[in-house]
Order: sequence, then C-alpha cells, then structure tokens
Amino acid sequence: MDRLIINGGISLEGEIRIAGAKNSALPIMAATLLTHETVQICNLPHLYDITTMLELLGCMGVQPIVDEKLNVEINSSSIDHFSAPYELVKTMRASILVLGPLLTRYGKAEVALPGGCAIGSRPVNLHISALEAMGADIVVEDGYIKASVDGKLKGANIFMDLVTVTGTENVMMAASLARGQTVIENAAREPEVVDLANCLVKMGADIKGQGTDTIVINGVEALAGCSYSVMPDRIETGTYLIAAAATRGYIKVKDTRPDILESVLSKLEQAGAQINVGANWIELDMQGKRPRAVSLRTAPYPAFPTDMQAQFTALNSVADGTGSITETVFENRFMHVHEMNRMGASIRVEGNTVIVDGVDTLKGAPVMATDLRASASLIIAGLVSDSETSVDRIYHIDRGYECIEEKLQLLGARIRRVPS
Repeated sequence: MDRLIINGGISLEGEIRIAGAKNSALPIMAATLLTHETVQICNLPHLYDITTMLELLGCMGVQPIVDEKLNVEINSSSIDHFSAPYELVKTMRASILVLGPLLTRYGKAEVALPGGCAIGSRPVNLHISALEAMGADIVVEDGYIKASVDGKLKGANIFMDLVTVTGTENVMMAASLARGQTVIENAAREPEVVDLANCLVKMGADIKGQGTDTIVINGVEALAGCSYSVMPDRIETGTYLIAAAATRGYIKVKDTRPDILESVLSKLEQAGAQINVGANWIELDMQGKRPRAVSLRTAPYPAFPTDMQAQFTALNSVADGTGSITETVFENRFMHVHEMNRMGASIRVEGNTVIVDGVDTLKGAPVMATDLRASASLIIAGLVSDSETSVDRIYHIDRGYECIEEKLQLLGARIRRVPS
C-alpha cells in the first residue's frame, strides 16, 4: 500500500489542467446500459473508481473498448448478467447507479448494498421507494437489493424526502424508458445531474428541468448511442485552488468551469485571494499573503459543497483569525480533524461544526487518510507544514484525484509516492 511523503513550506505556483468529473462520469457509464447501441464517453478521468465501474460492466458481459485517446466505447448489447456483486460494490457506492438502468431496460437487477467512503449514512431507501412507486417489486435480502418489474416501469410523481444526487440520477435513468411521465420533486440540482441529463437527451431521452428542483421525464421507447464528453471536475478544481491559497501561491487551472464554482470562489475571495476567470480557466493569486479565516456552511448545490469543507478546514488551520465550518449534508465527516490537530492545528468539534483557530504553521507528522476528501485536506496540511508529512492509506485519494502528486509537482510541491 502506497503513501505520500510531503516536504512542506513551498508556495505553489504554475498551471495545471483539470480532469473530467468522476461524479459525472460514473452515472454516464451506467447510462450506457439503457441502449443496445455504442456510447462513446470522452474526457473520462483516470481513476480507480472508473476502473471499478468498467470492471462492473465487464462482469455483466459488457466489453468496453478504450481507444488511443483514452476515450471509452461501451456497447451493452452483449450483457448476459444482471447483478452487481459485493466484491465491486463494496469499494464504490456509485455502483448502485446500475439499478435503475438494468431494471427499466431488462426488467430485473440485483445490486449489492453499497460501500465506499465511511462518511456516515447515505440511505439507499430513497432509490428503492422511488422505483417501487414506478411499479418495481423490490426485496432486500442477503445484502442485495433484488428488483424486478412485470412489463415496463410506469411514470410516477416522486418526491425525494432528502436531496439525493444518486437517487435523482437513478430515477431519471429508470424513467427515461418507463411508460408515461415521471416528475421528480426536490430533485438534486448538482451540475453532475445536469451533465447526466444532457447525455441522456443526446441519446434521445425526453427530459426537462434538469438543474432545477423539479425534473420532468417523458419515457421513450428506446435510446440510441452517442458520443459525449464528461464535464470538468469542480471538486478537483476547488481542491487545487484551495491548496494554492493555503500556501500563499499562484495558480491557473485550465479546462474547468468557473460558472459551477461560484460558492467556492466567493469564499476564496473572502480568504484574500485575487481571482480572475475566463470561459474555461480560473486564476488565483495570494500575492504571498497569509489567507484570512473564513466561515461557511455546507448544503446541496448551488450552496457550498460538502466535498470542499475538509479542504477549507486545512486552509483555516493556517489562516489569520478564527473560522467555523458547519456540515449539514453528512454526519461523521470530520475525521480529518484529529489528524490535523496532531500536526499542530487548533481545531475543535462542536456537534456538526468545527471551530478552527489559525496558527502560524503546522508541523509535519505521520497521518492517515480516512476518506477521499479528508485525504485531500491532509495533503494540503502537509503542503503548509514546516517539515515532512507522511500520508498513509492514500488509496482513498486515488478514487477521486487523477495523478495528484504529479500535478502538485508541476506546481512546485515537494511530494512523492513511496511504498508503505
């Protein structure tokens, strides 16, 4: 198992390109199950989770083809197995996204209850109750969701008790081939949901309202193949911007989308960053100054993303002043705090809020990553420390960041990957 060794104290400086969004790529890969024609997916990030989804499709009998530009062509007409086994699902919660497509296209599906990051309860009951409202028979036994439908799924009015991204995506895919109209109320508005909807529309789906809290899907008889390019990763973008801000540096990120990062850019400006944007780039310059502490509260899009709060905790740990960060989306998402305090940070947890008193500098230490975004925050903490930091269990980071040490090296960071 690898770990990252970081020698901090360097201000990041330079330019990097942003990869495709994992949280957009995975549902789009699942959507290829909705047609017997070939779907070409471009701008896929090179991540462990993408490999896992390809393996999952492979174990169903689908044979994805990777071309010379690392685009993937998927044709699901060879599918002969309708089960997502626990061995794959346990490493990646997004595996549940095959449930809706399999059920609506083939009338049956078996998906193991999902695993993934240990960041609290993410109930799948919303997926199940929504599909049941569309006529599915579902039982949960032996650790599997076993679903079937007699004939076709039927359109329904579905109100999501909680805003759920994967729940919205699963229902949207299922509804695209259902009989009649489906209305999803309290739908997730995340850009990744919009990206999936746009891909489905390109395949021939009839979807309106994506990006709002009410999505209307009129089922069609069949979907066709297409070529679709995955949107840039806004969380990767934000992580590098925060890393540059925390280290008092300068960065230009390319192949990204400023329009879907307004809440993050606003907080970075509050922290003292000078920010310029273009159609597909963002420039951040701290002019060598120490960041100011910021306070924030996470909530579903378009509010501040839960996937960025750990990184801002790292920035606040060396900022001027005191900042509070309140987490409203997931419980149990402050596991990075204990590790940062071992590095000399002054952070205390009060319920679902962390209070961070900024200190002049952190001290390098051996730390352990507990989930994907926590590991990103520990890398930022290592970059602002005055000695060597070792980050263990970095398989978490490889699930969501493409070539993170290489990109940081391009920005001047002293970071390297070594076997444990």
